Amino acid sequence: MTAPSTPRPPVTVRVFTQRLSATPRGARLARRLAVHQLYDWGVPHDTPTAEKVEAIVAELAANAVTHGRVPGRDFELRLSLVTGSVRVEVTDTRGEPFPVVRSSGPLEDGGRGLLLVDALADRWEVLDREPPPGKTVRAEVDLPGWPALARRAAADG
Repeated sequence: MTAPSTPRPPVTVRVFTQRLSATPRGARLARRLAVHQLYDWGVPHDTPTAEKVEAIVAELAANAVTHGRVPGRDFELRLSLVTGSVRVEVTDTRGEPFPVVRSSGPLEDGGRGLLLVDALADRWEVLDREPPPGKTVRAEVDLPGWPALARRAAADG
């Protein structure tokens, strides 16, 4: 009889973190930086993973700028290349309210951002920011071909 295996935390191979101004320009820059960083990690621009991550970063950064903005405070973008997936984290300094997934009418201008994140991400969650106040929205997109990418990342050192 074997003991049940304990789940191991994912191994992080690469991490990119950037603080950005809580402005529309900062949100656009977050999306561009994410696409560039994925490319540097060996995830080409025209892959489904890169396209999903780009859309998720765009939505979460727009939410941080629109709903999570505290004057004079930045938001943070963090990308991690972990075992088998790309993790996106966007942190803002507004503690309330937590984002919710809601459907909106066909003629409404907004309200679909987290529905899009829910549809594109393989997993996502909202966490309290450490240290408070604030929150982090974390989303993960599975990365097909992970073993080859991990070997390449290890070789690049």
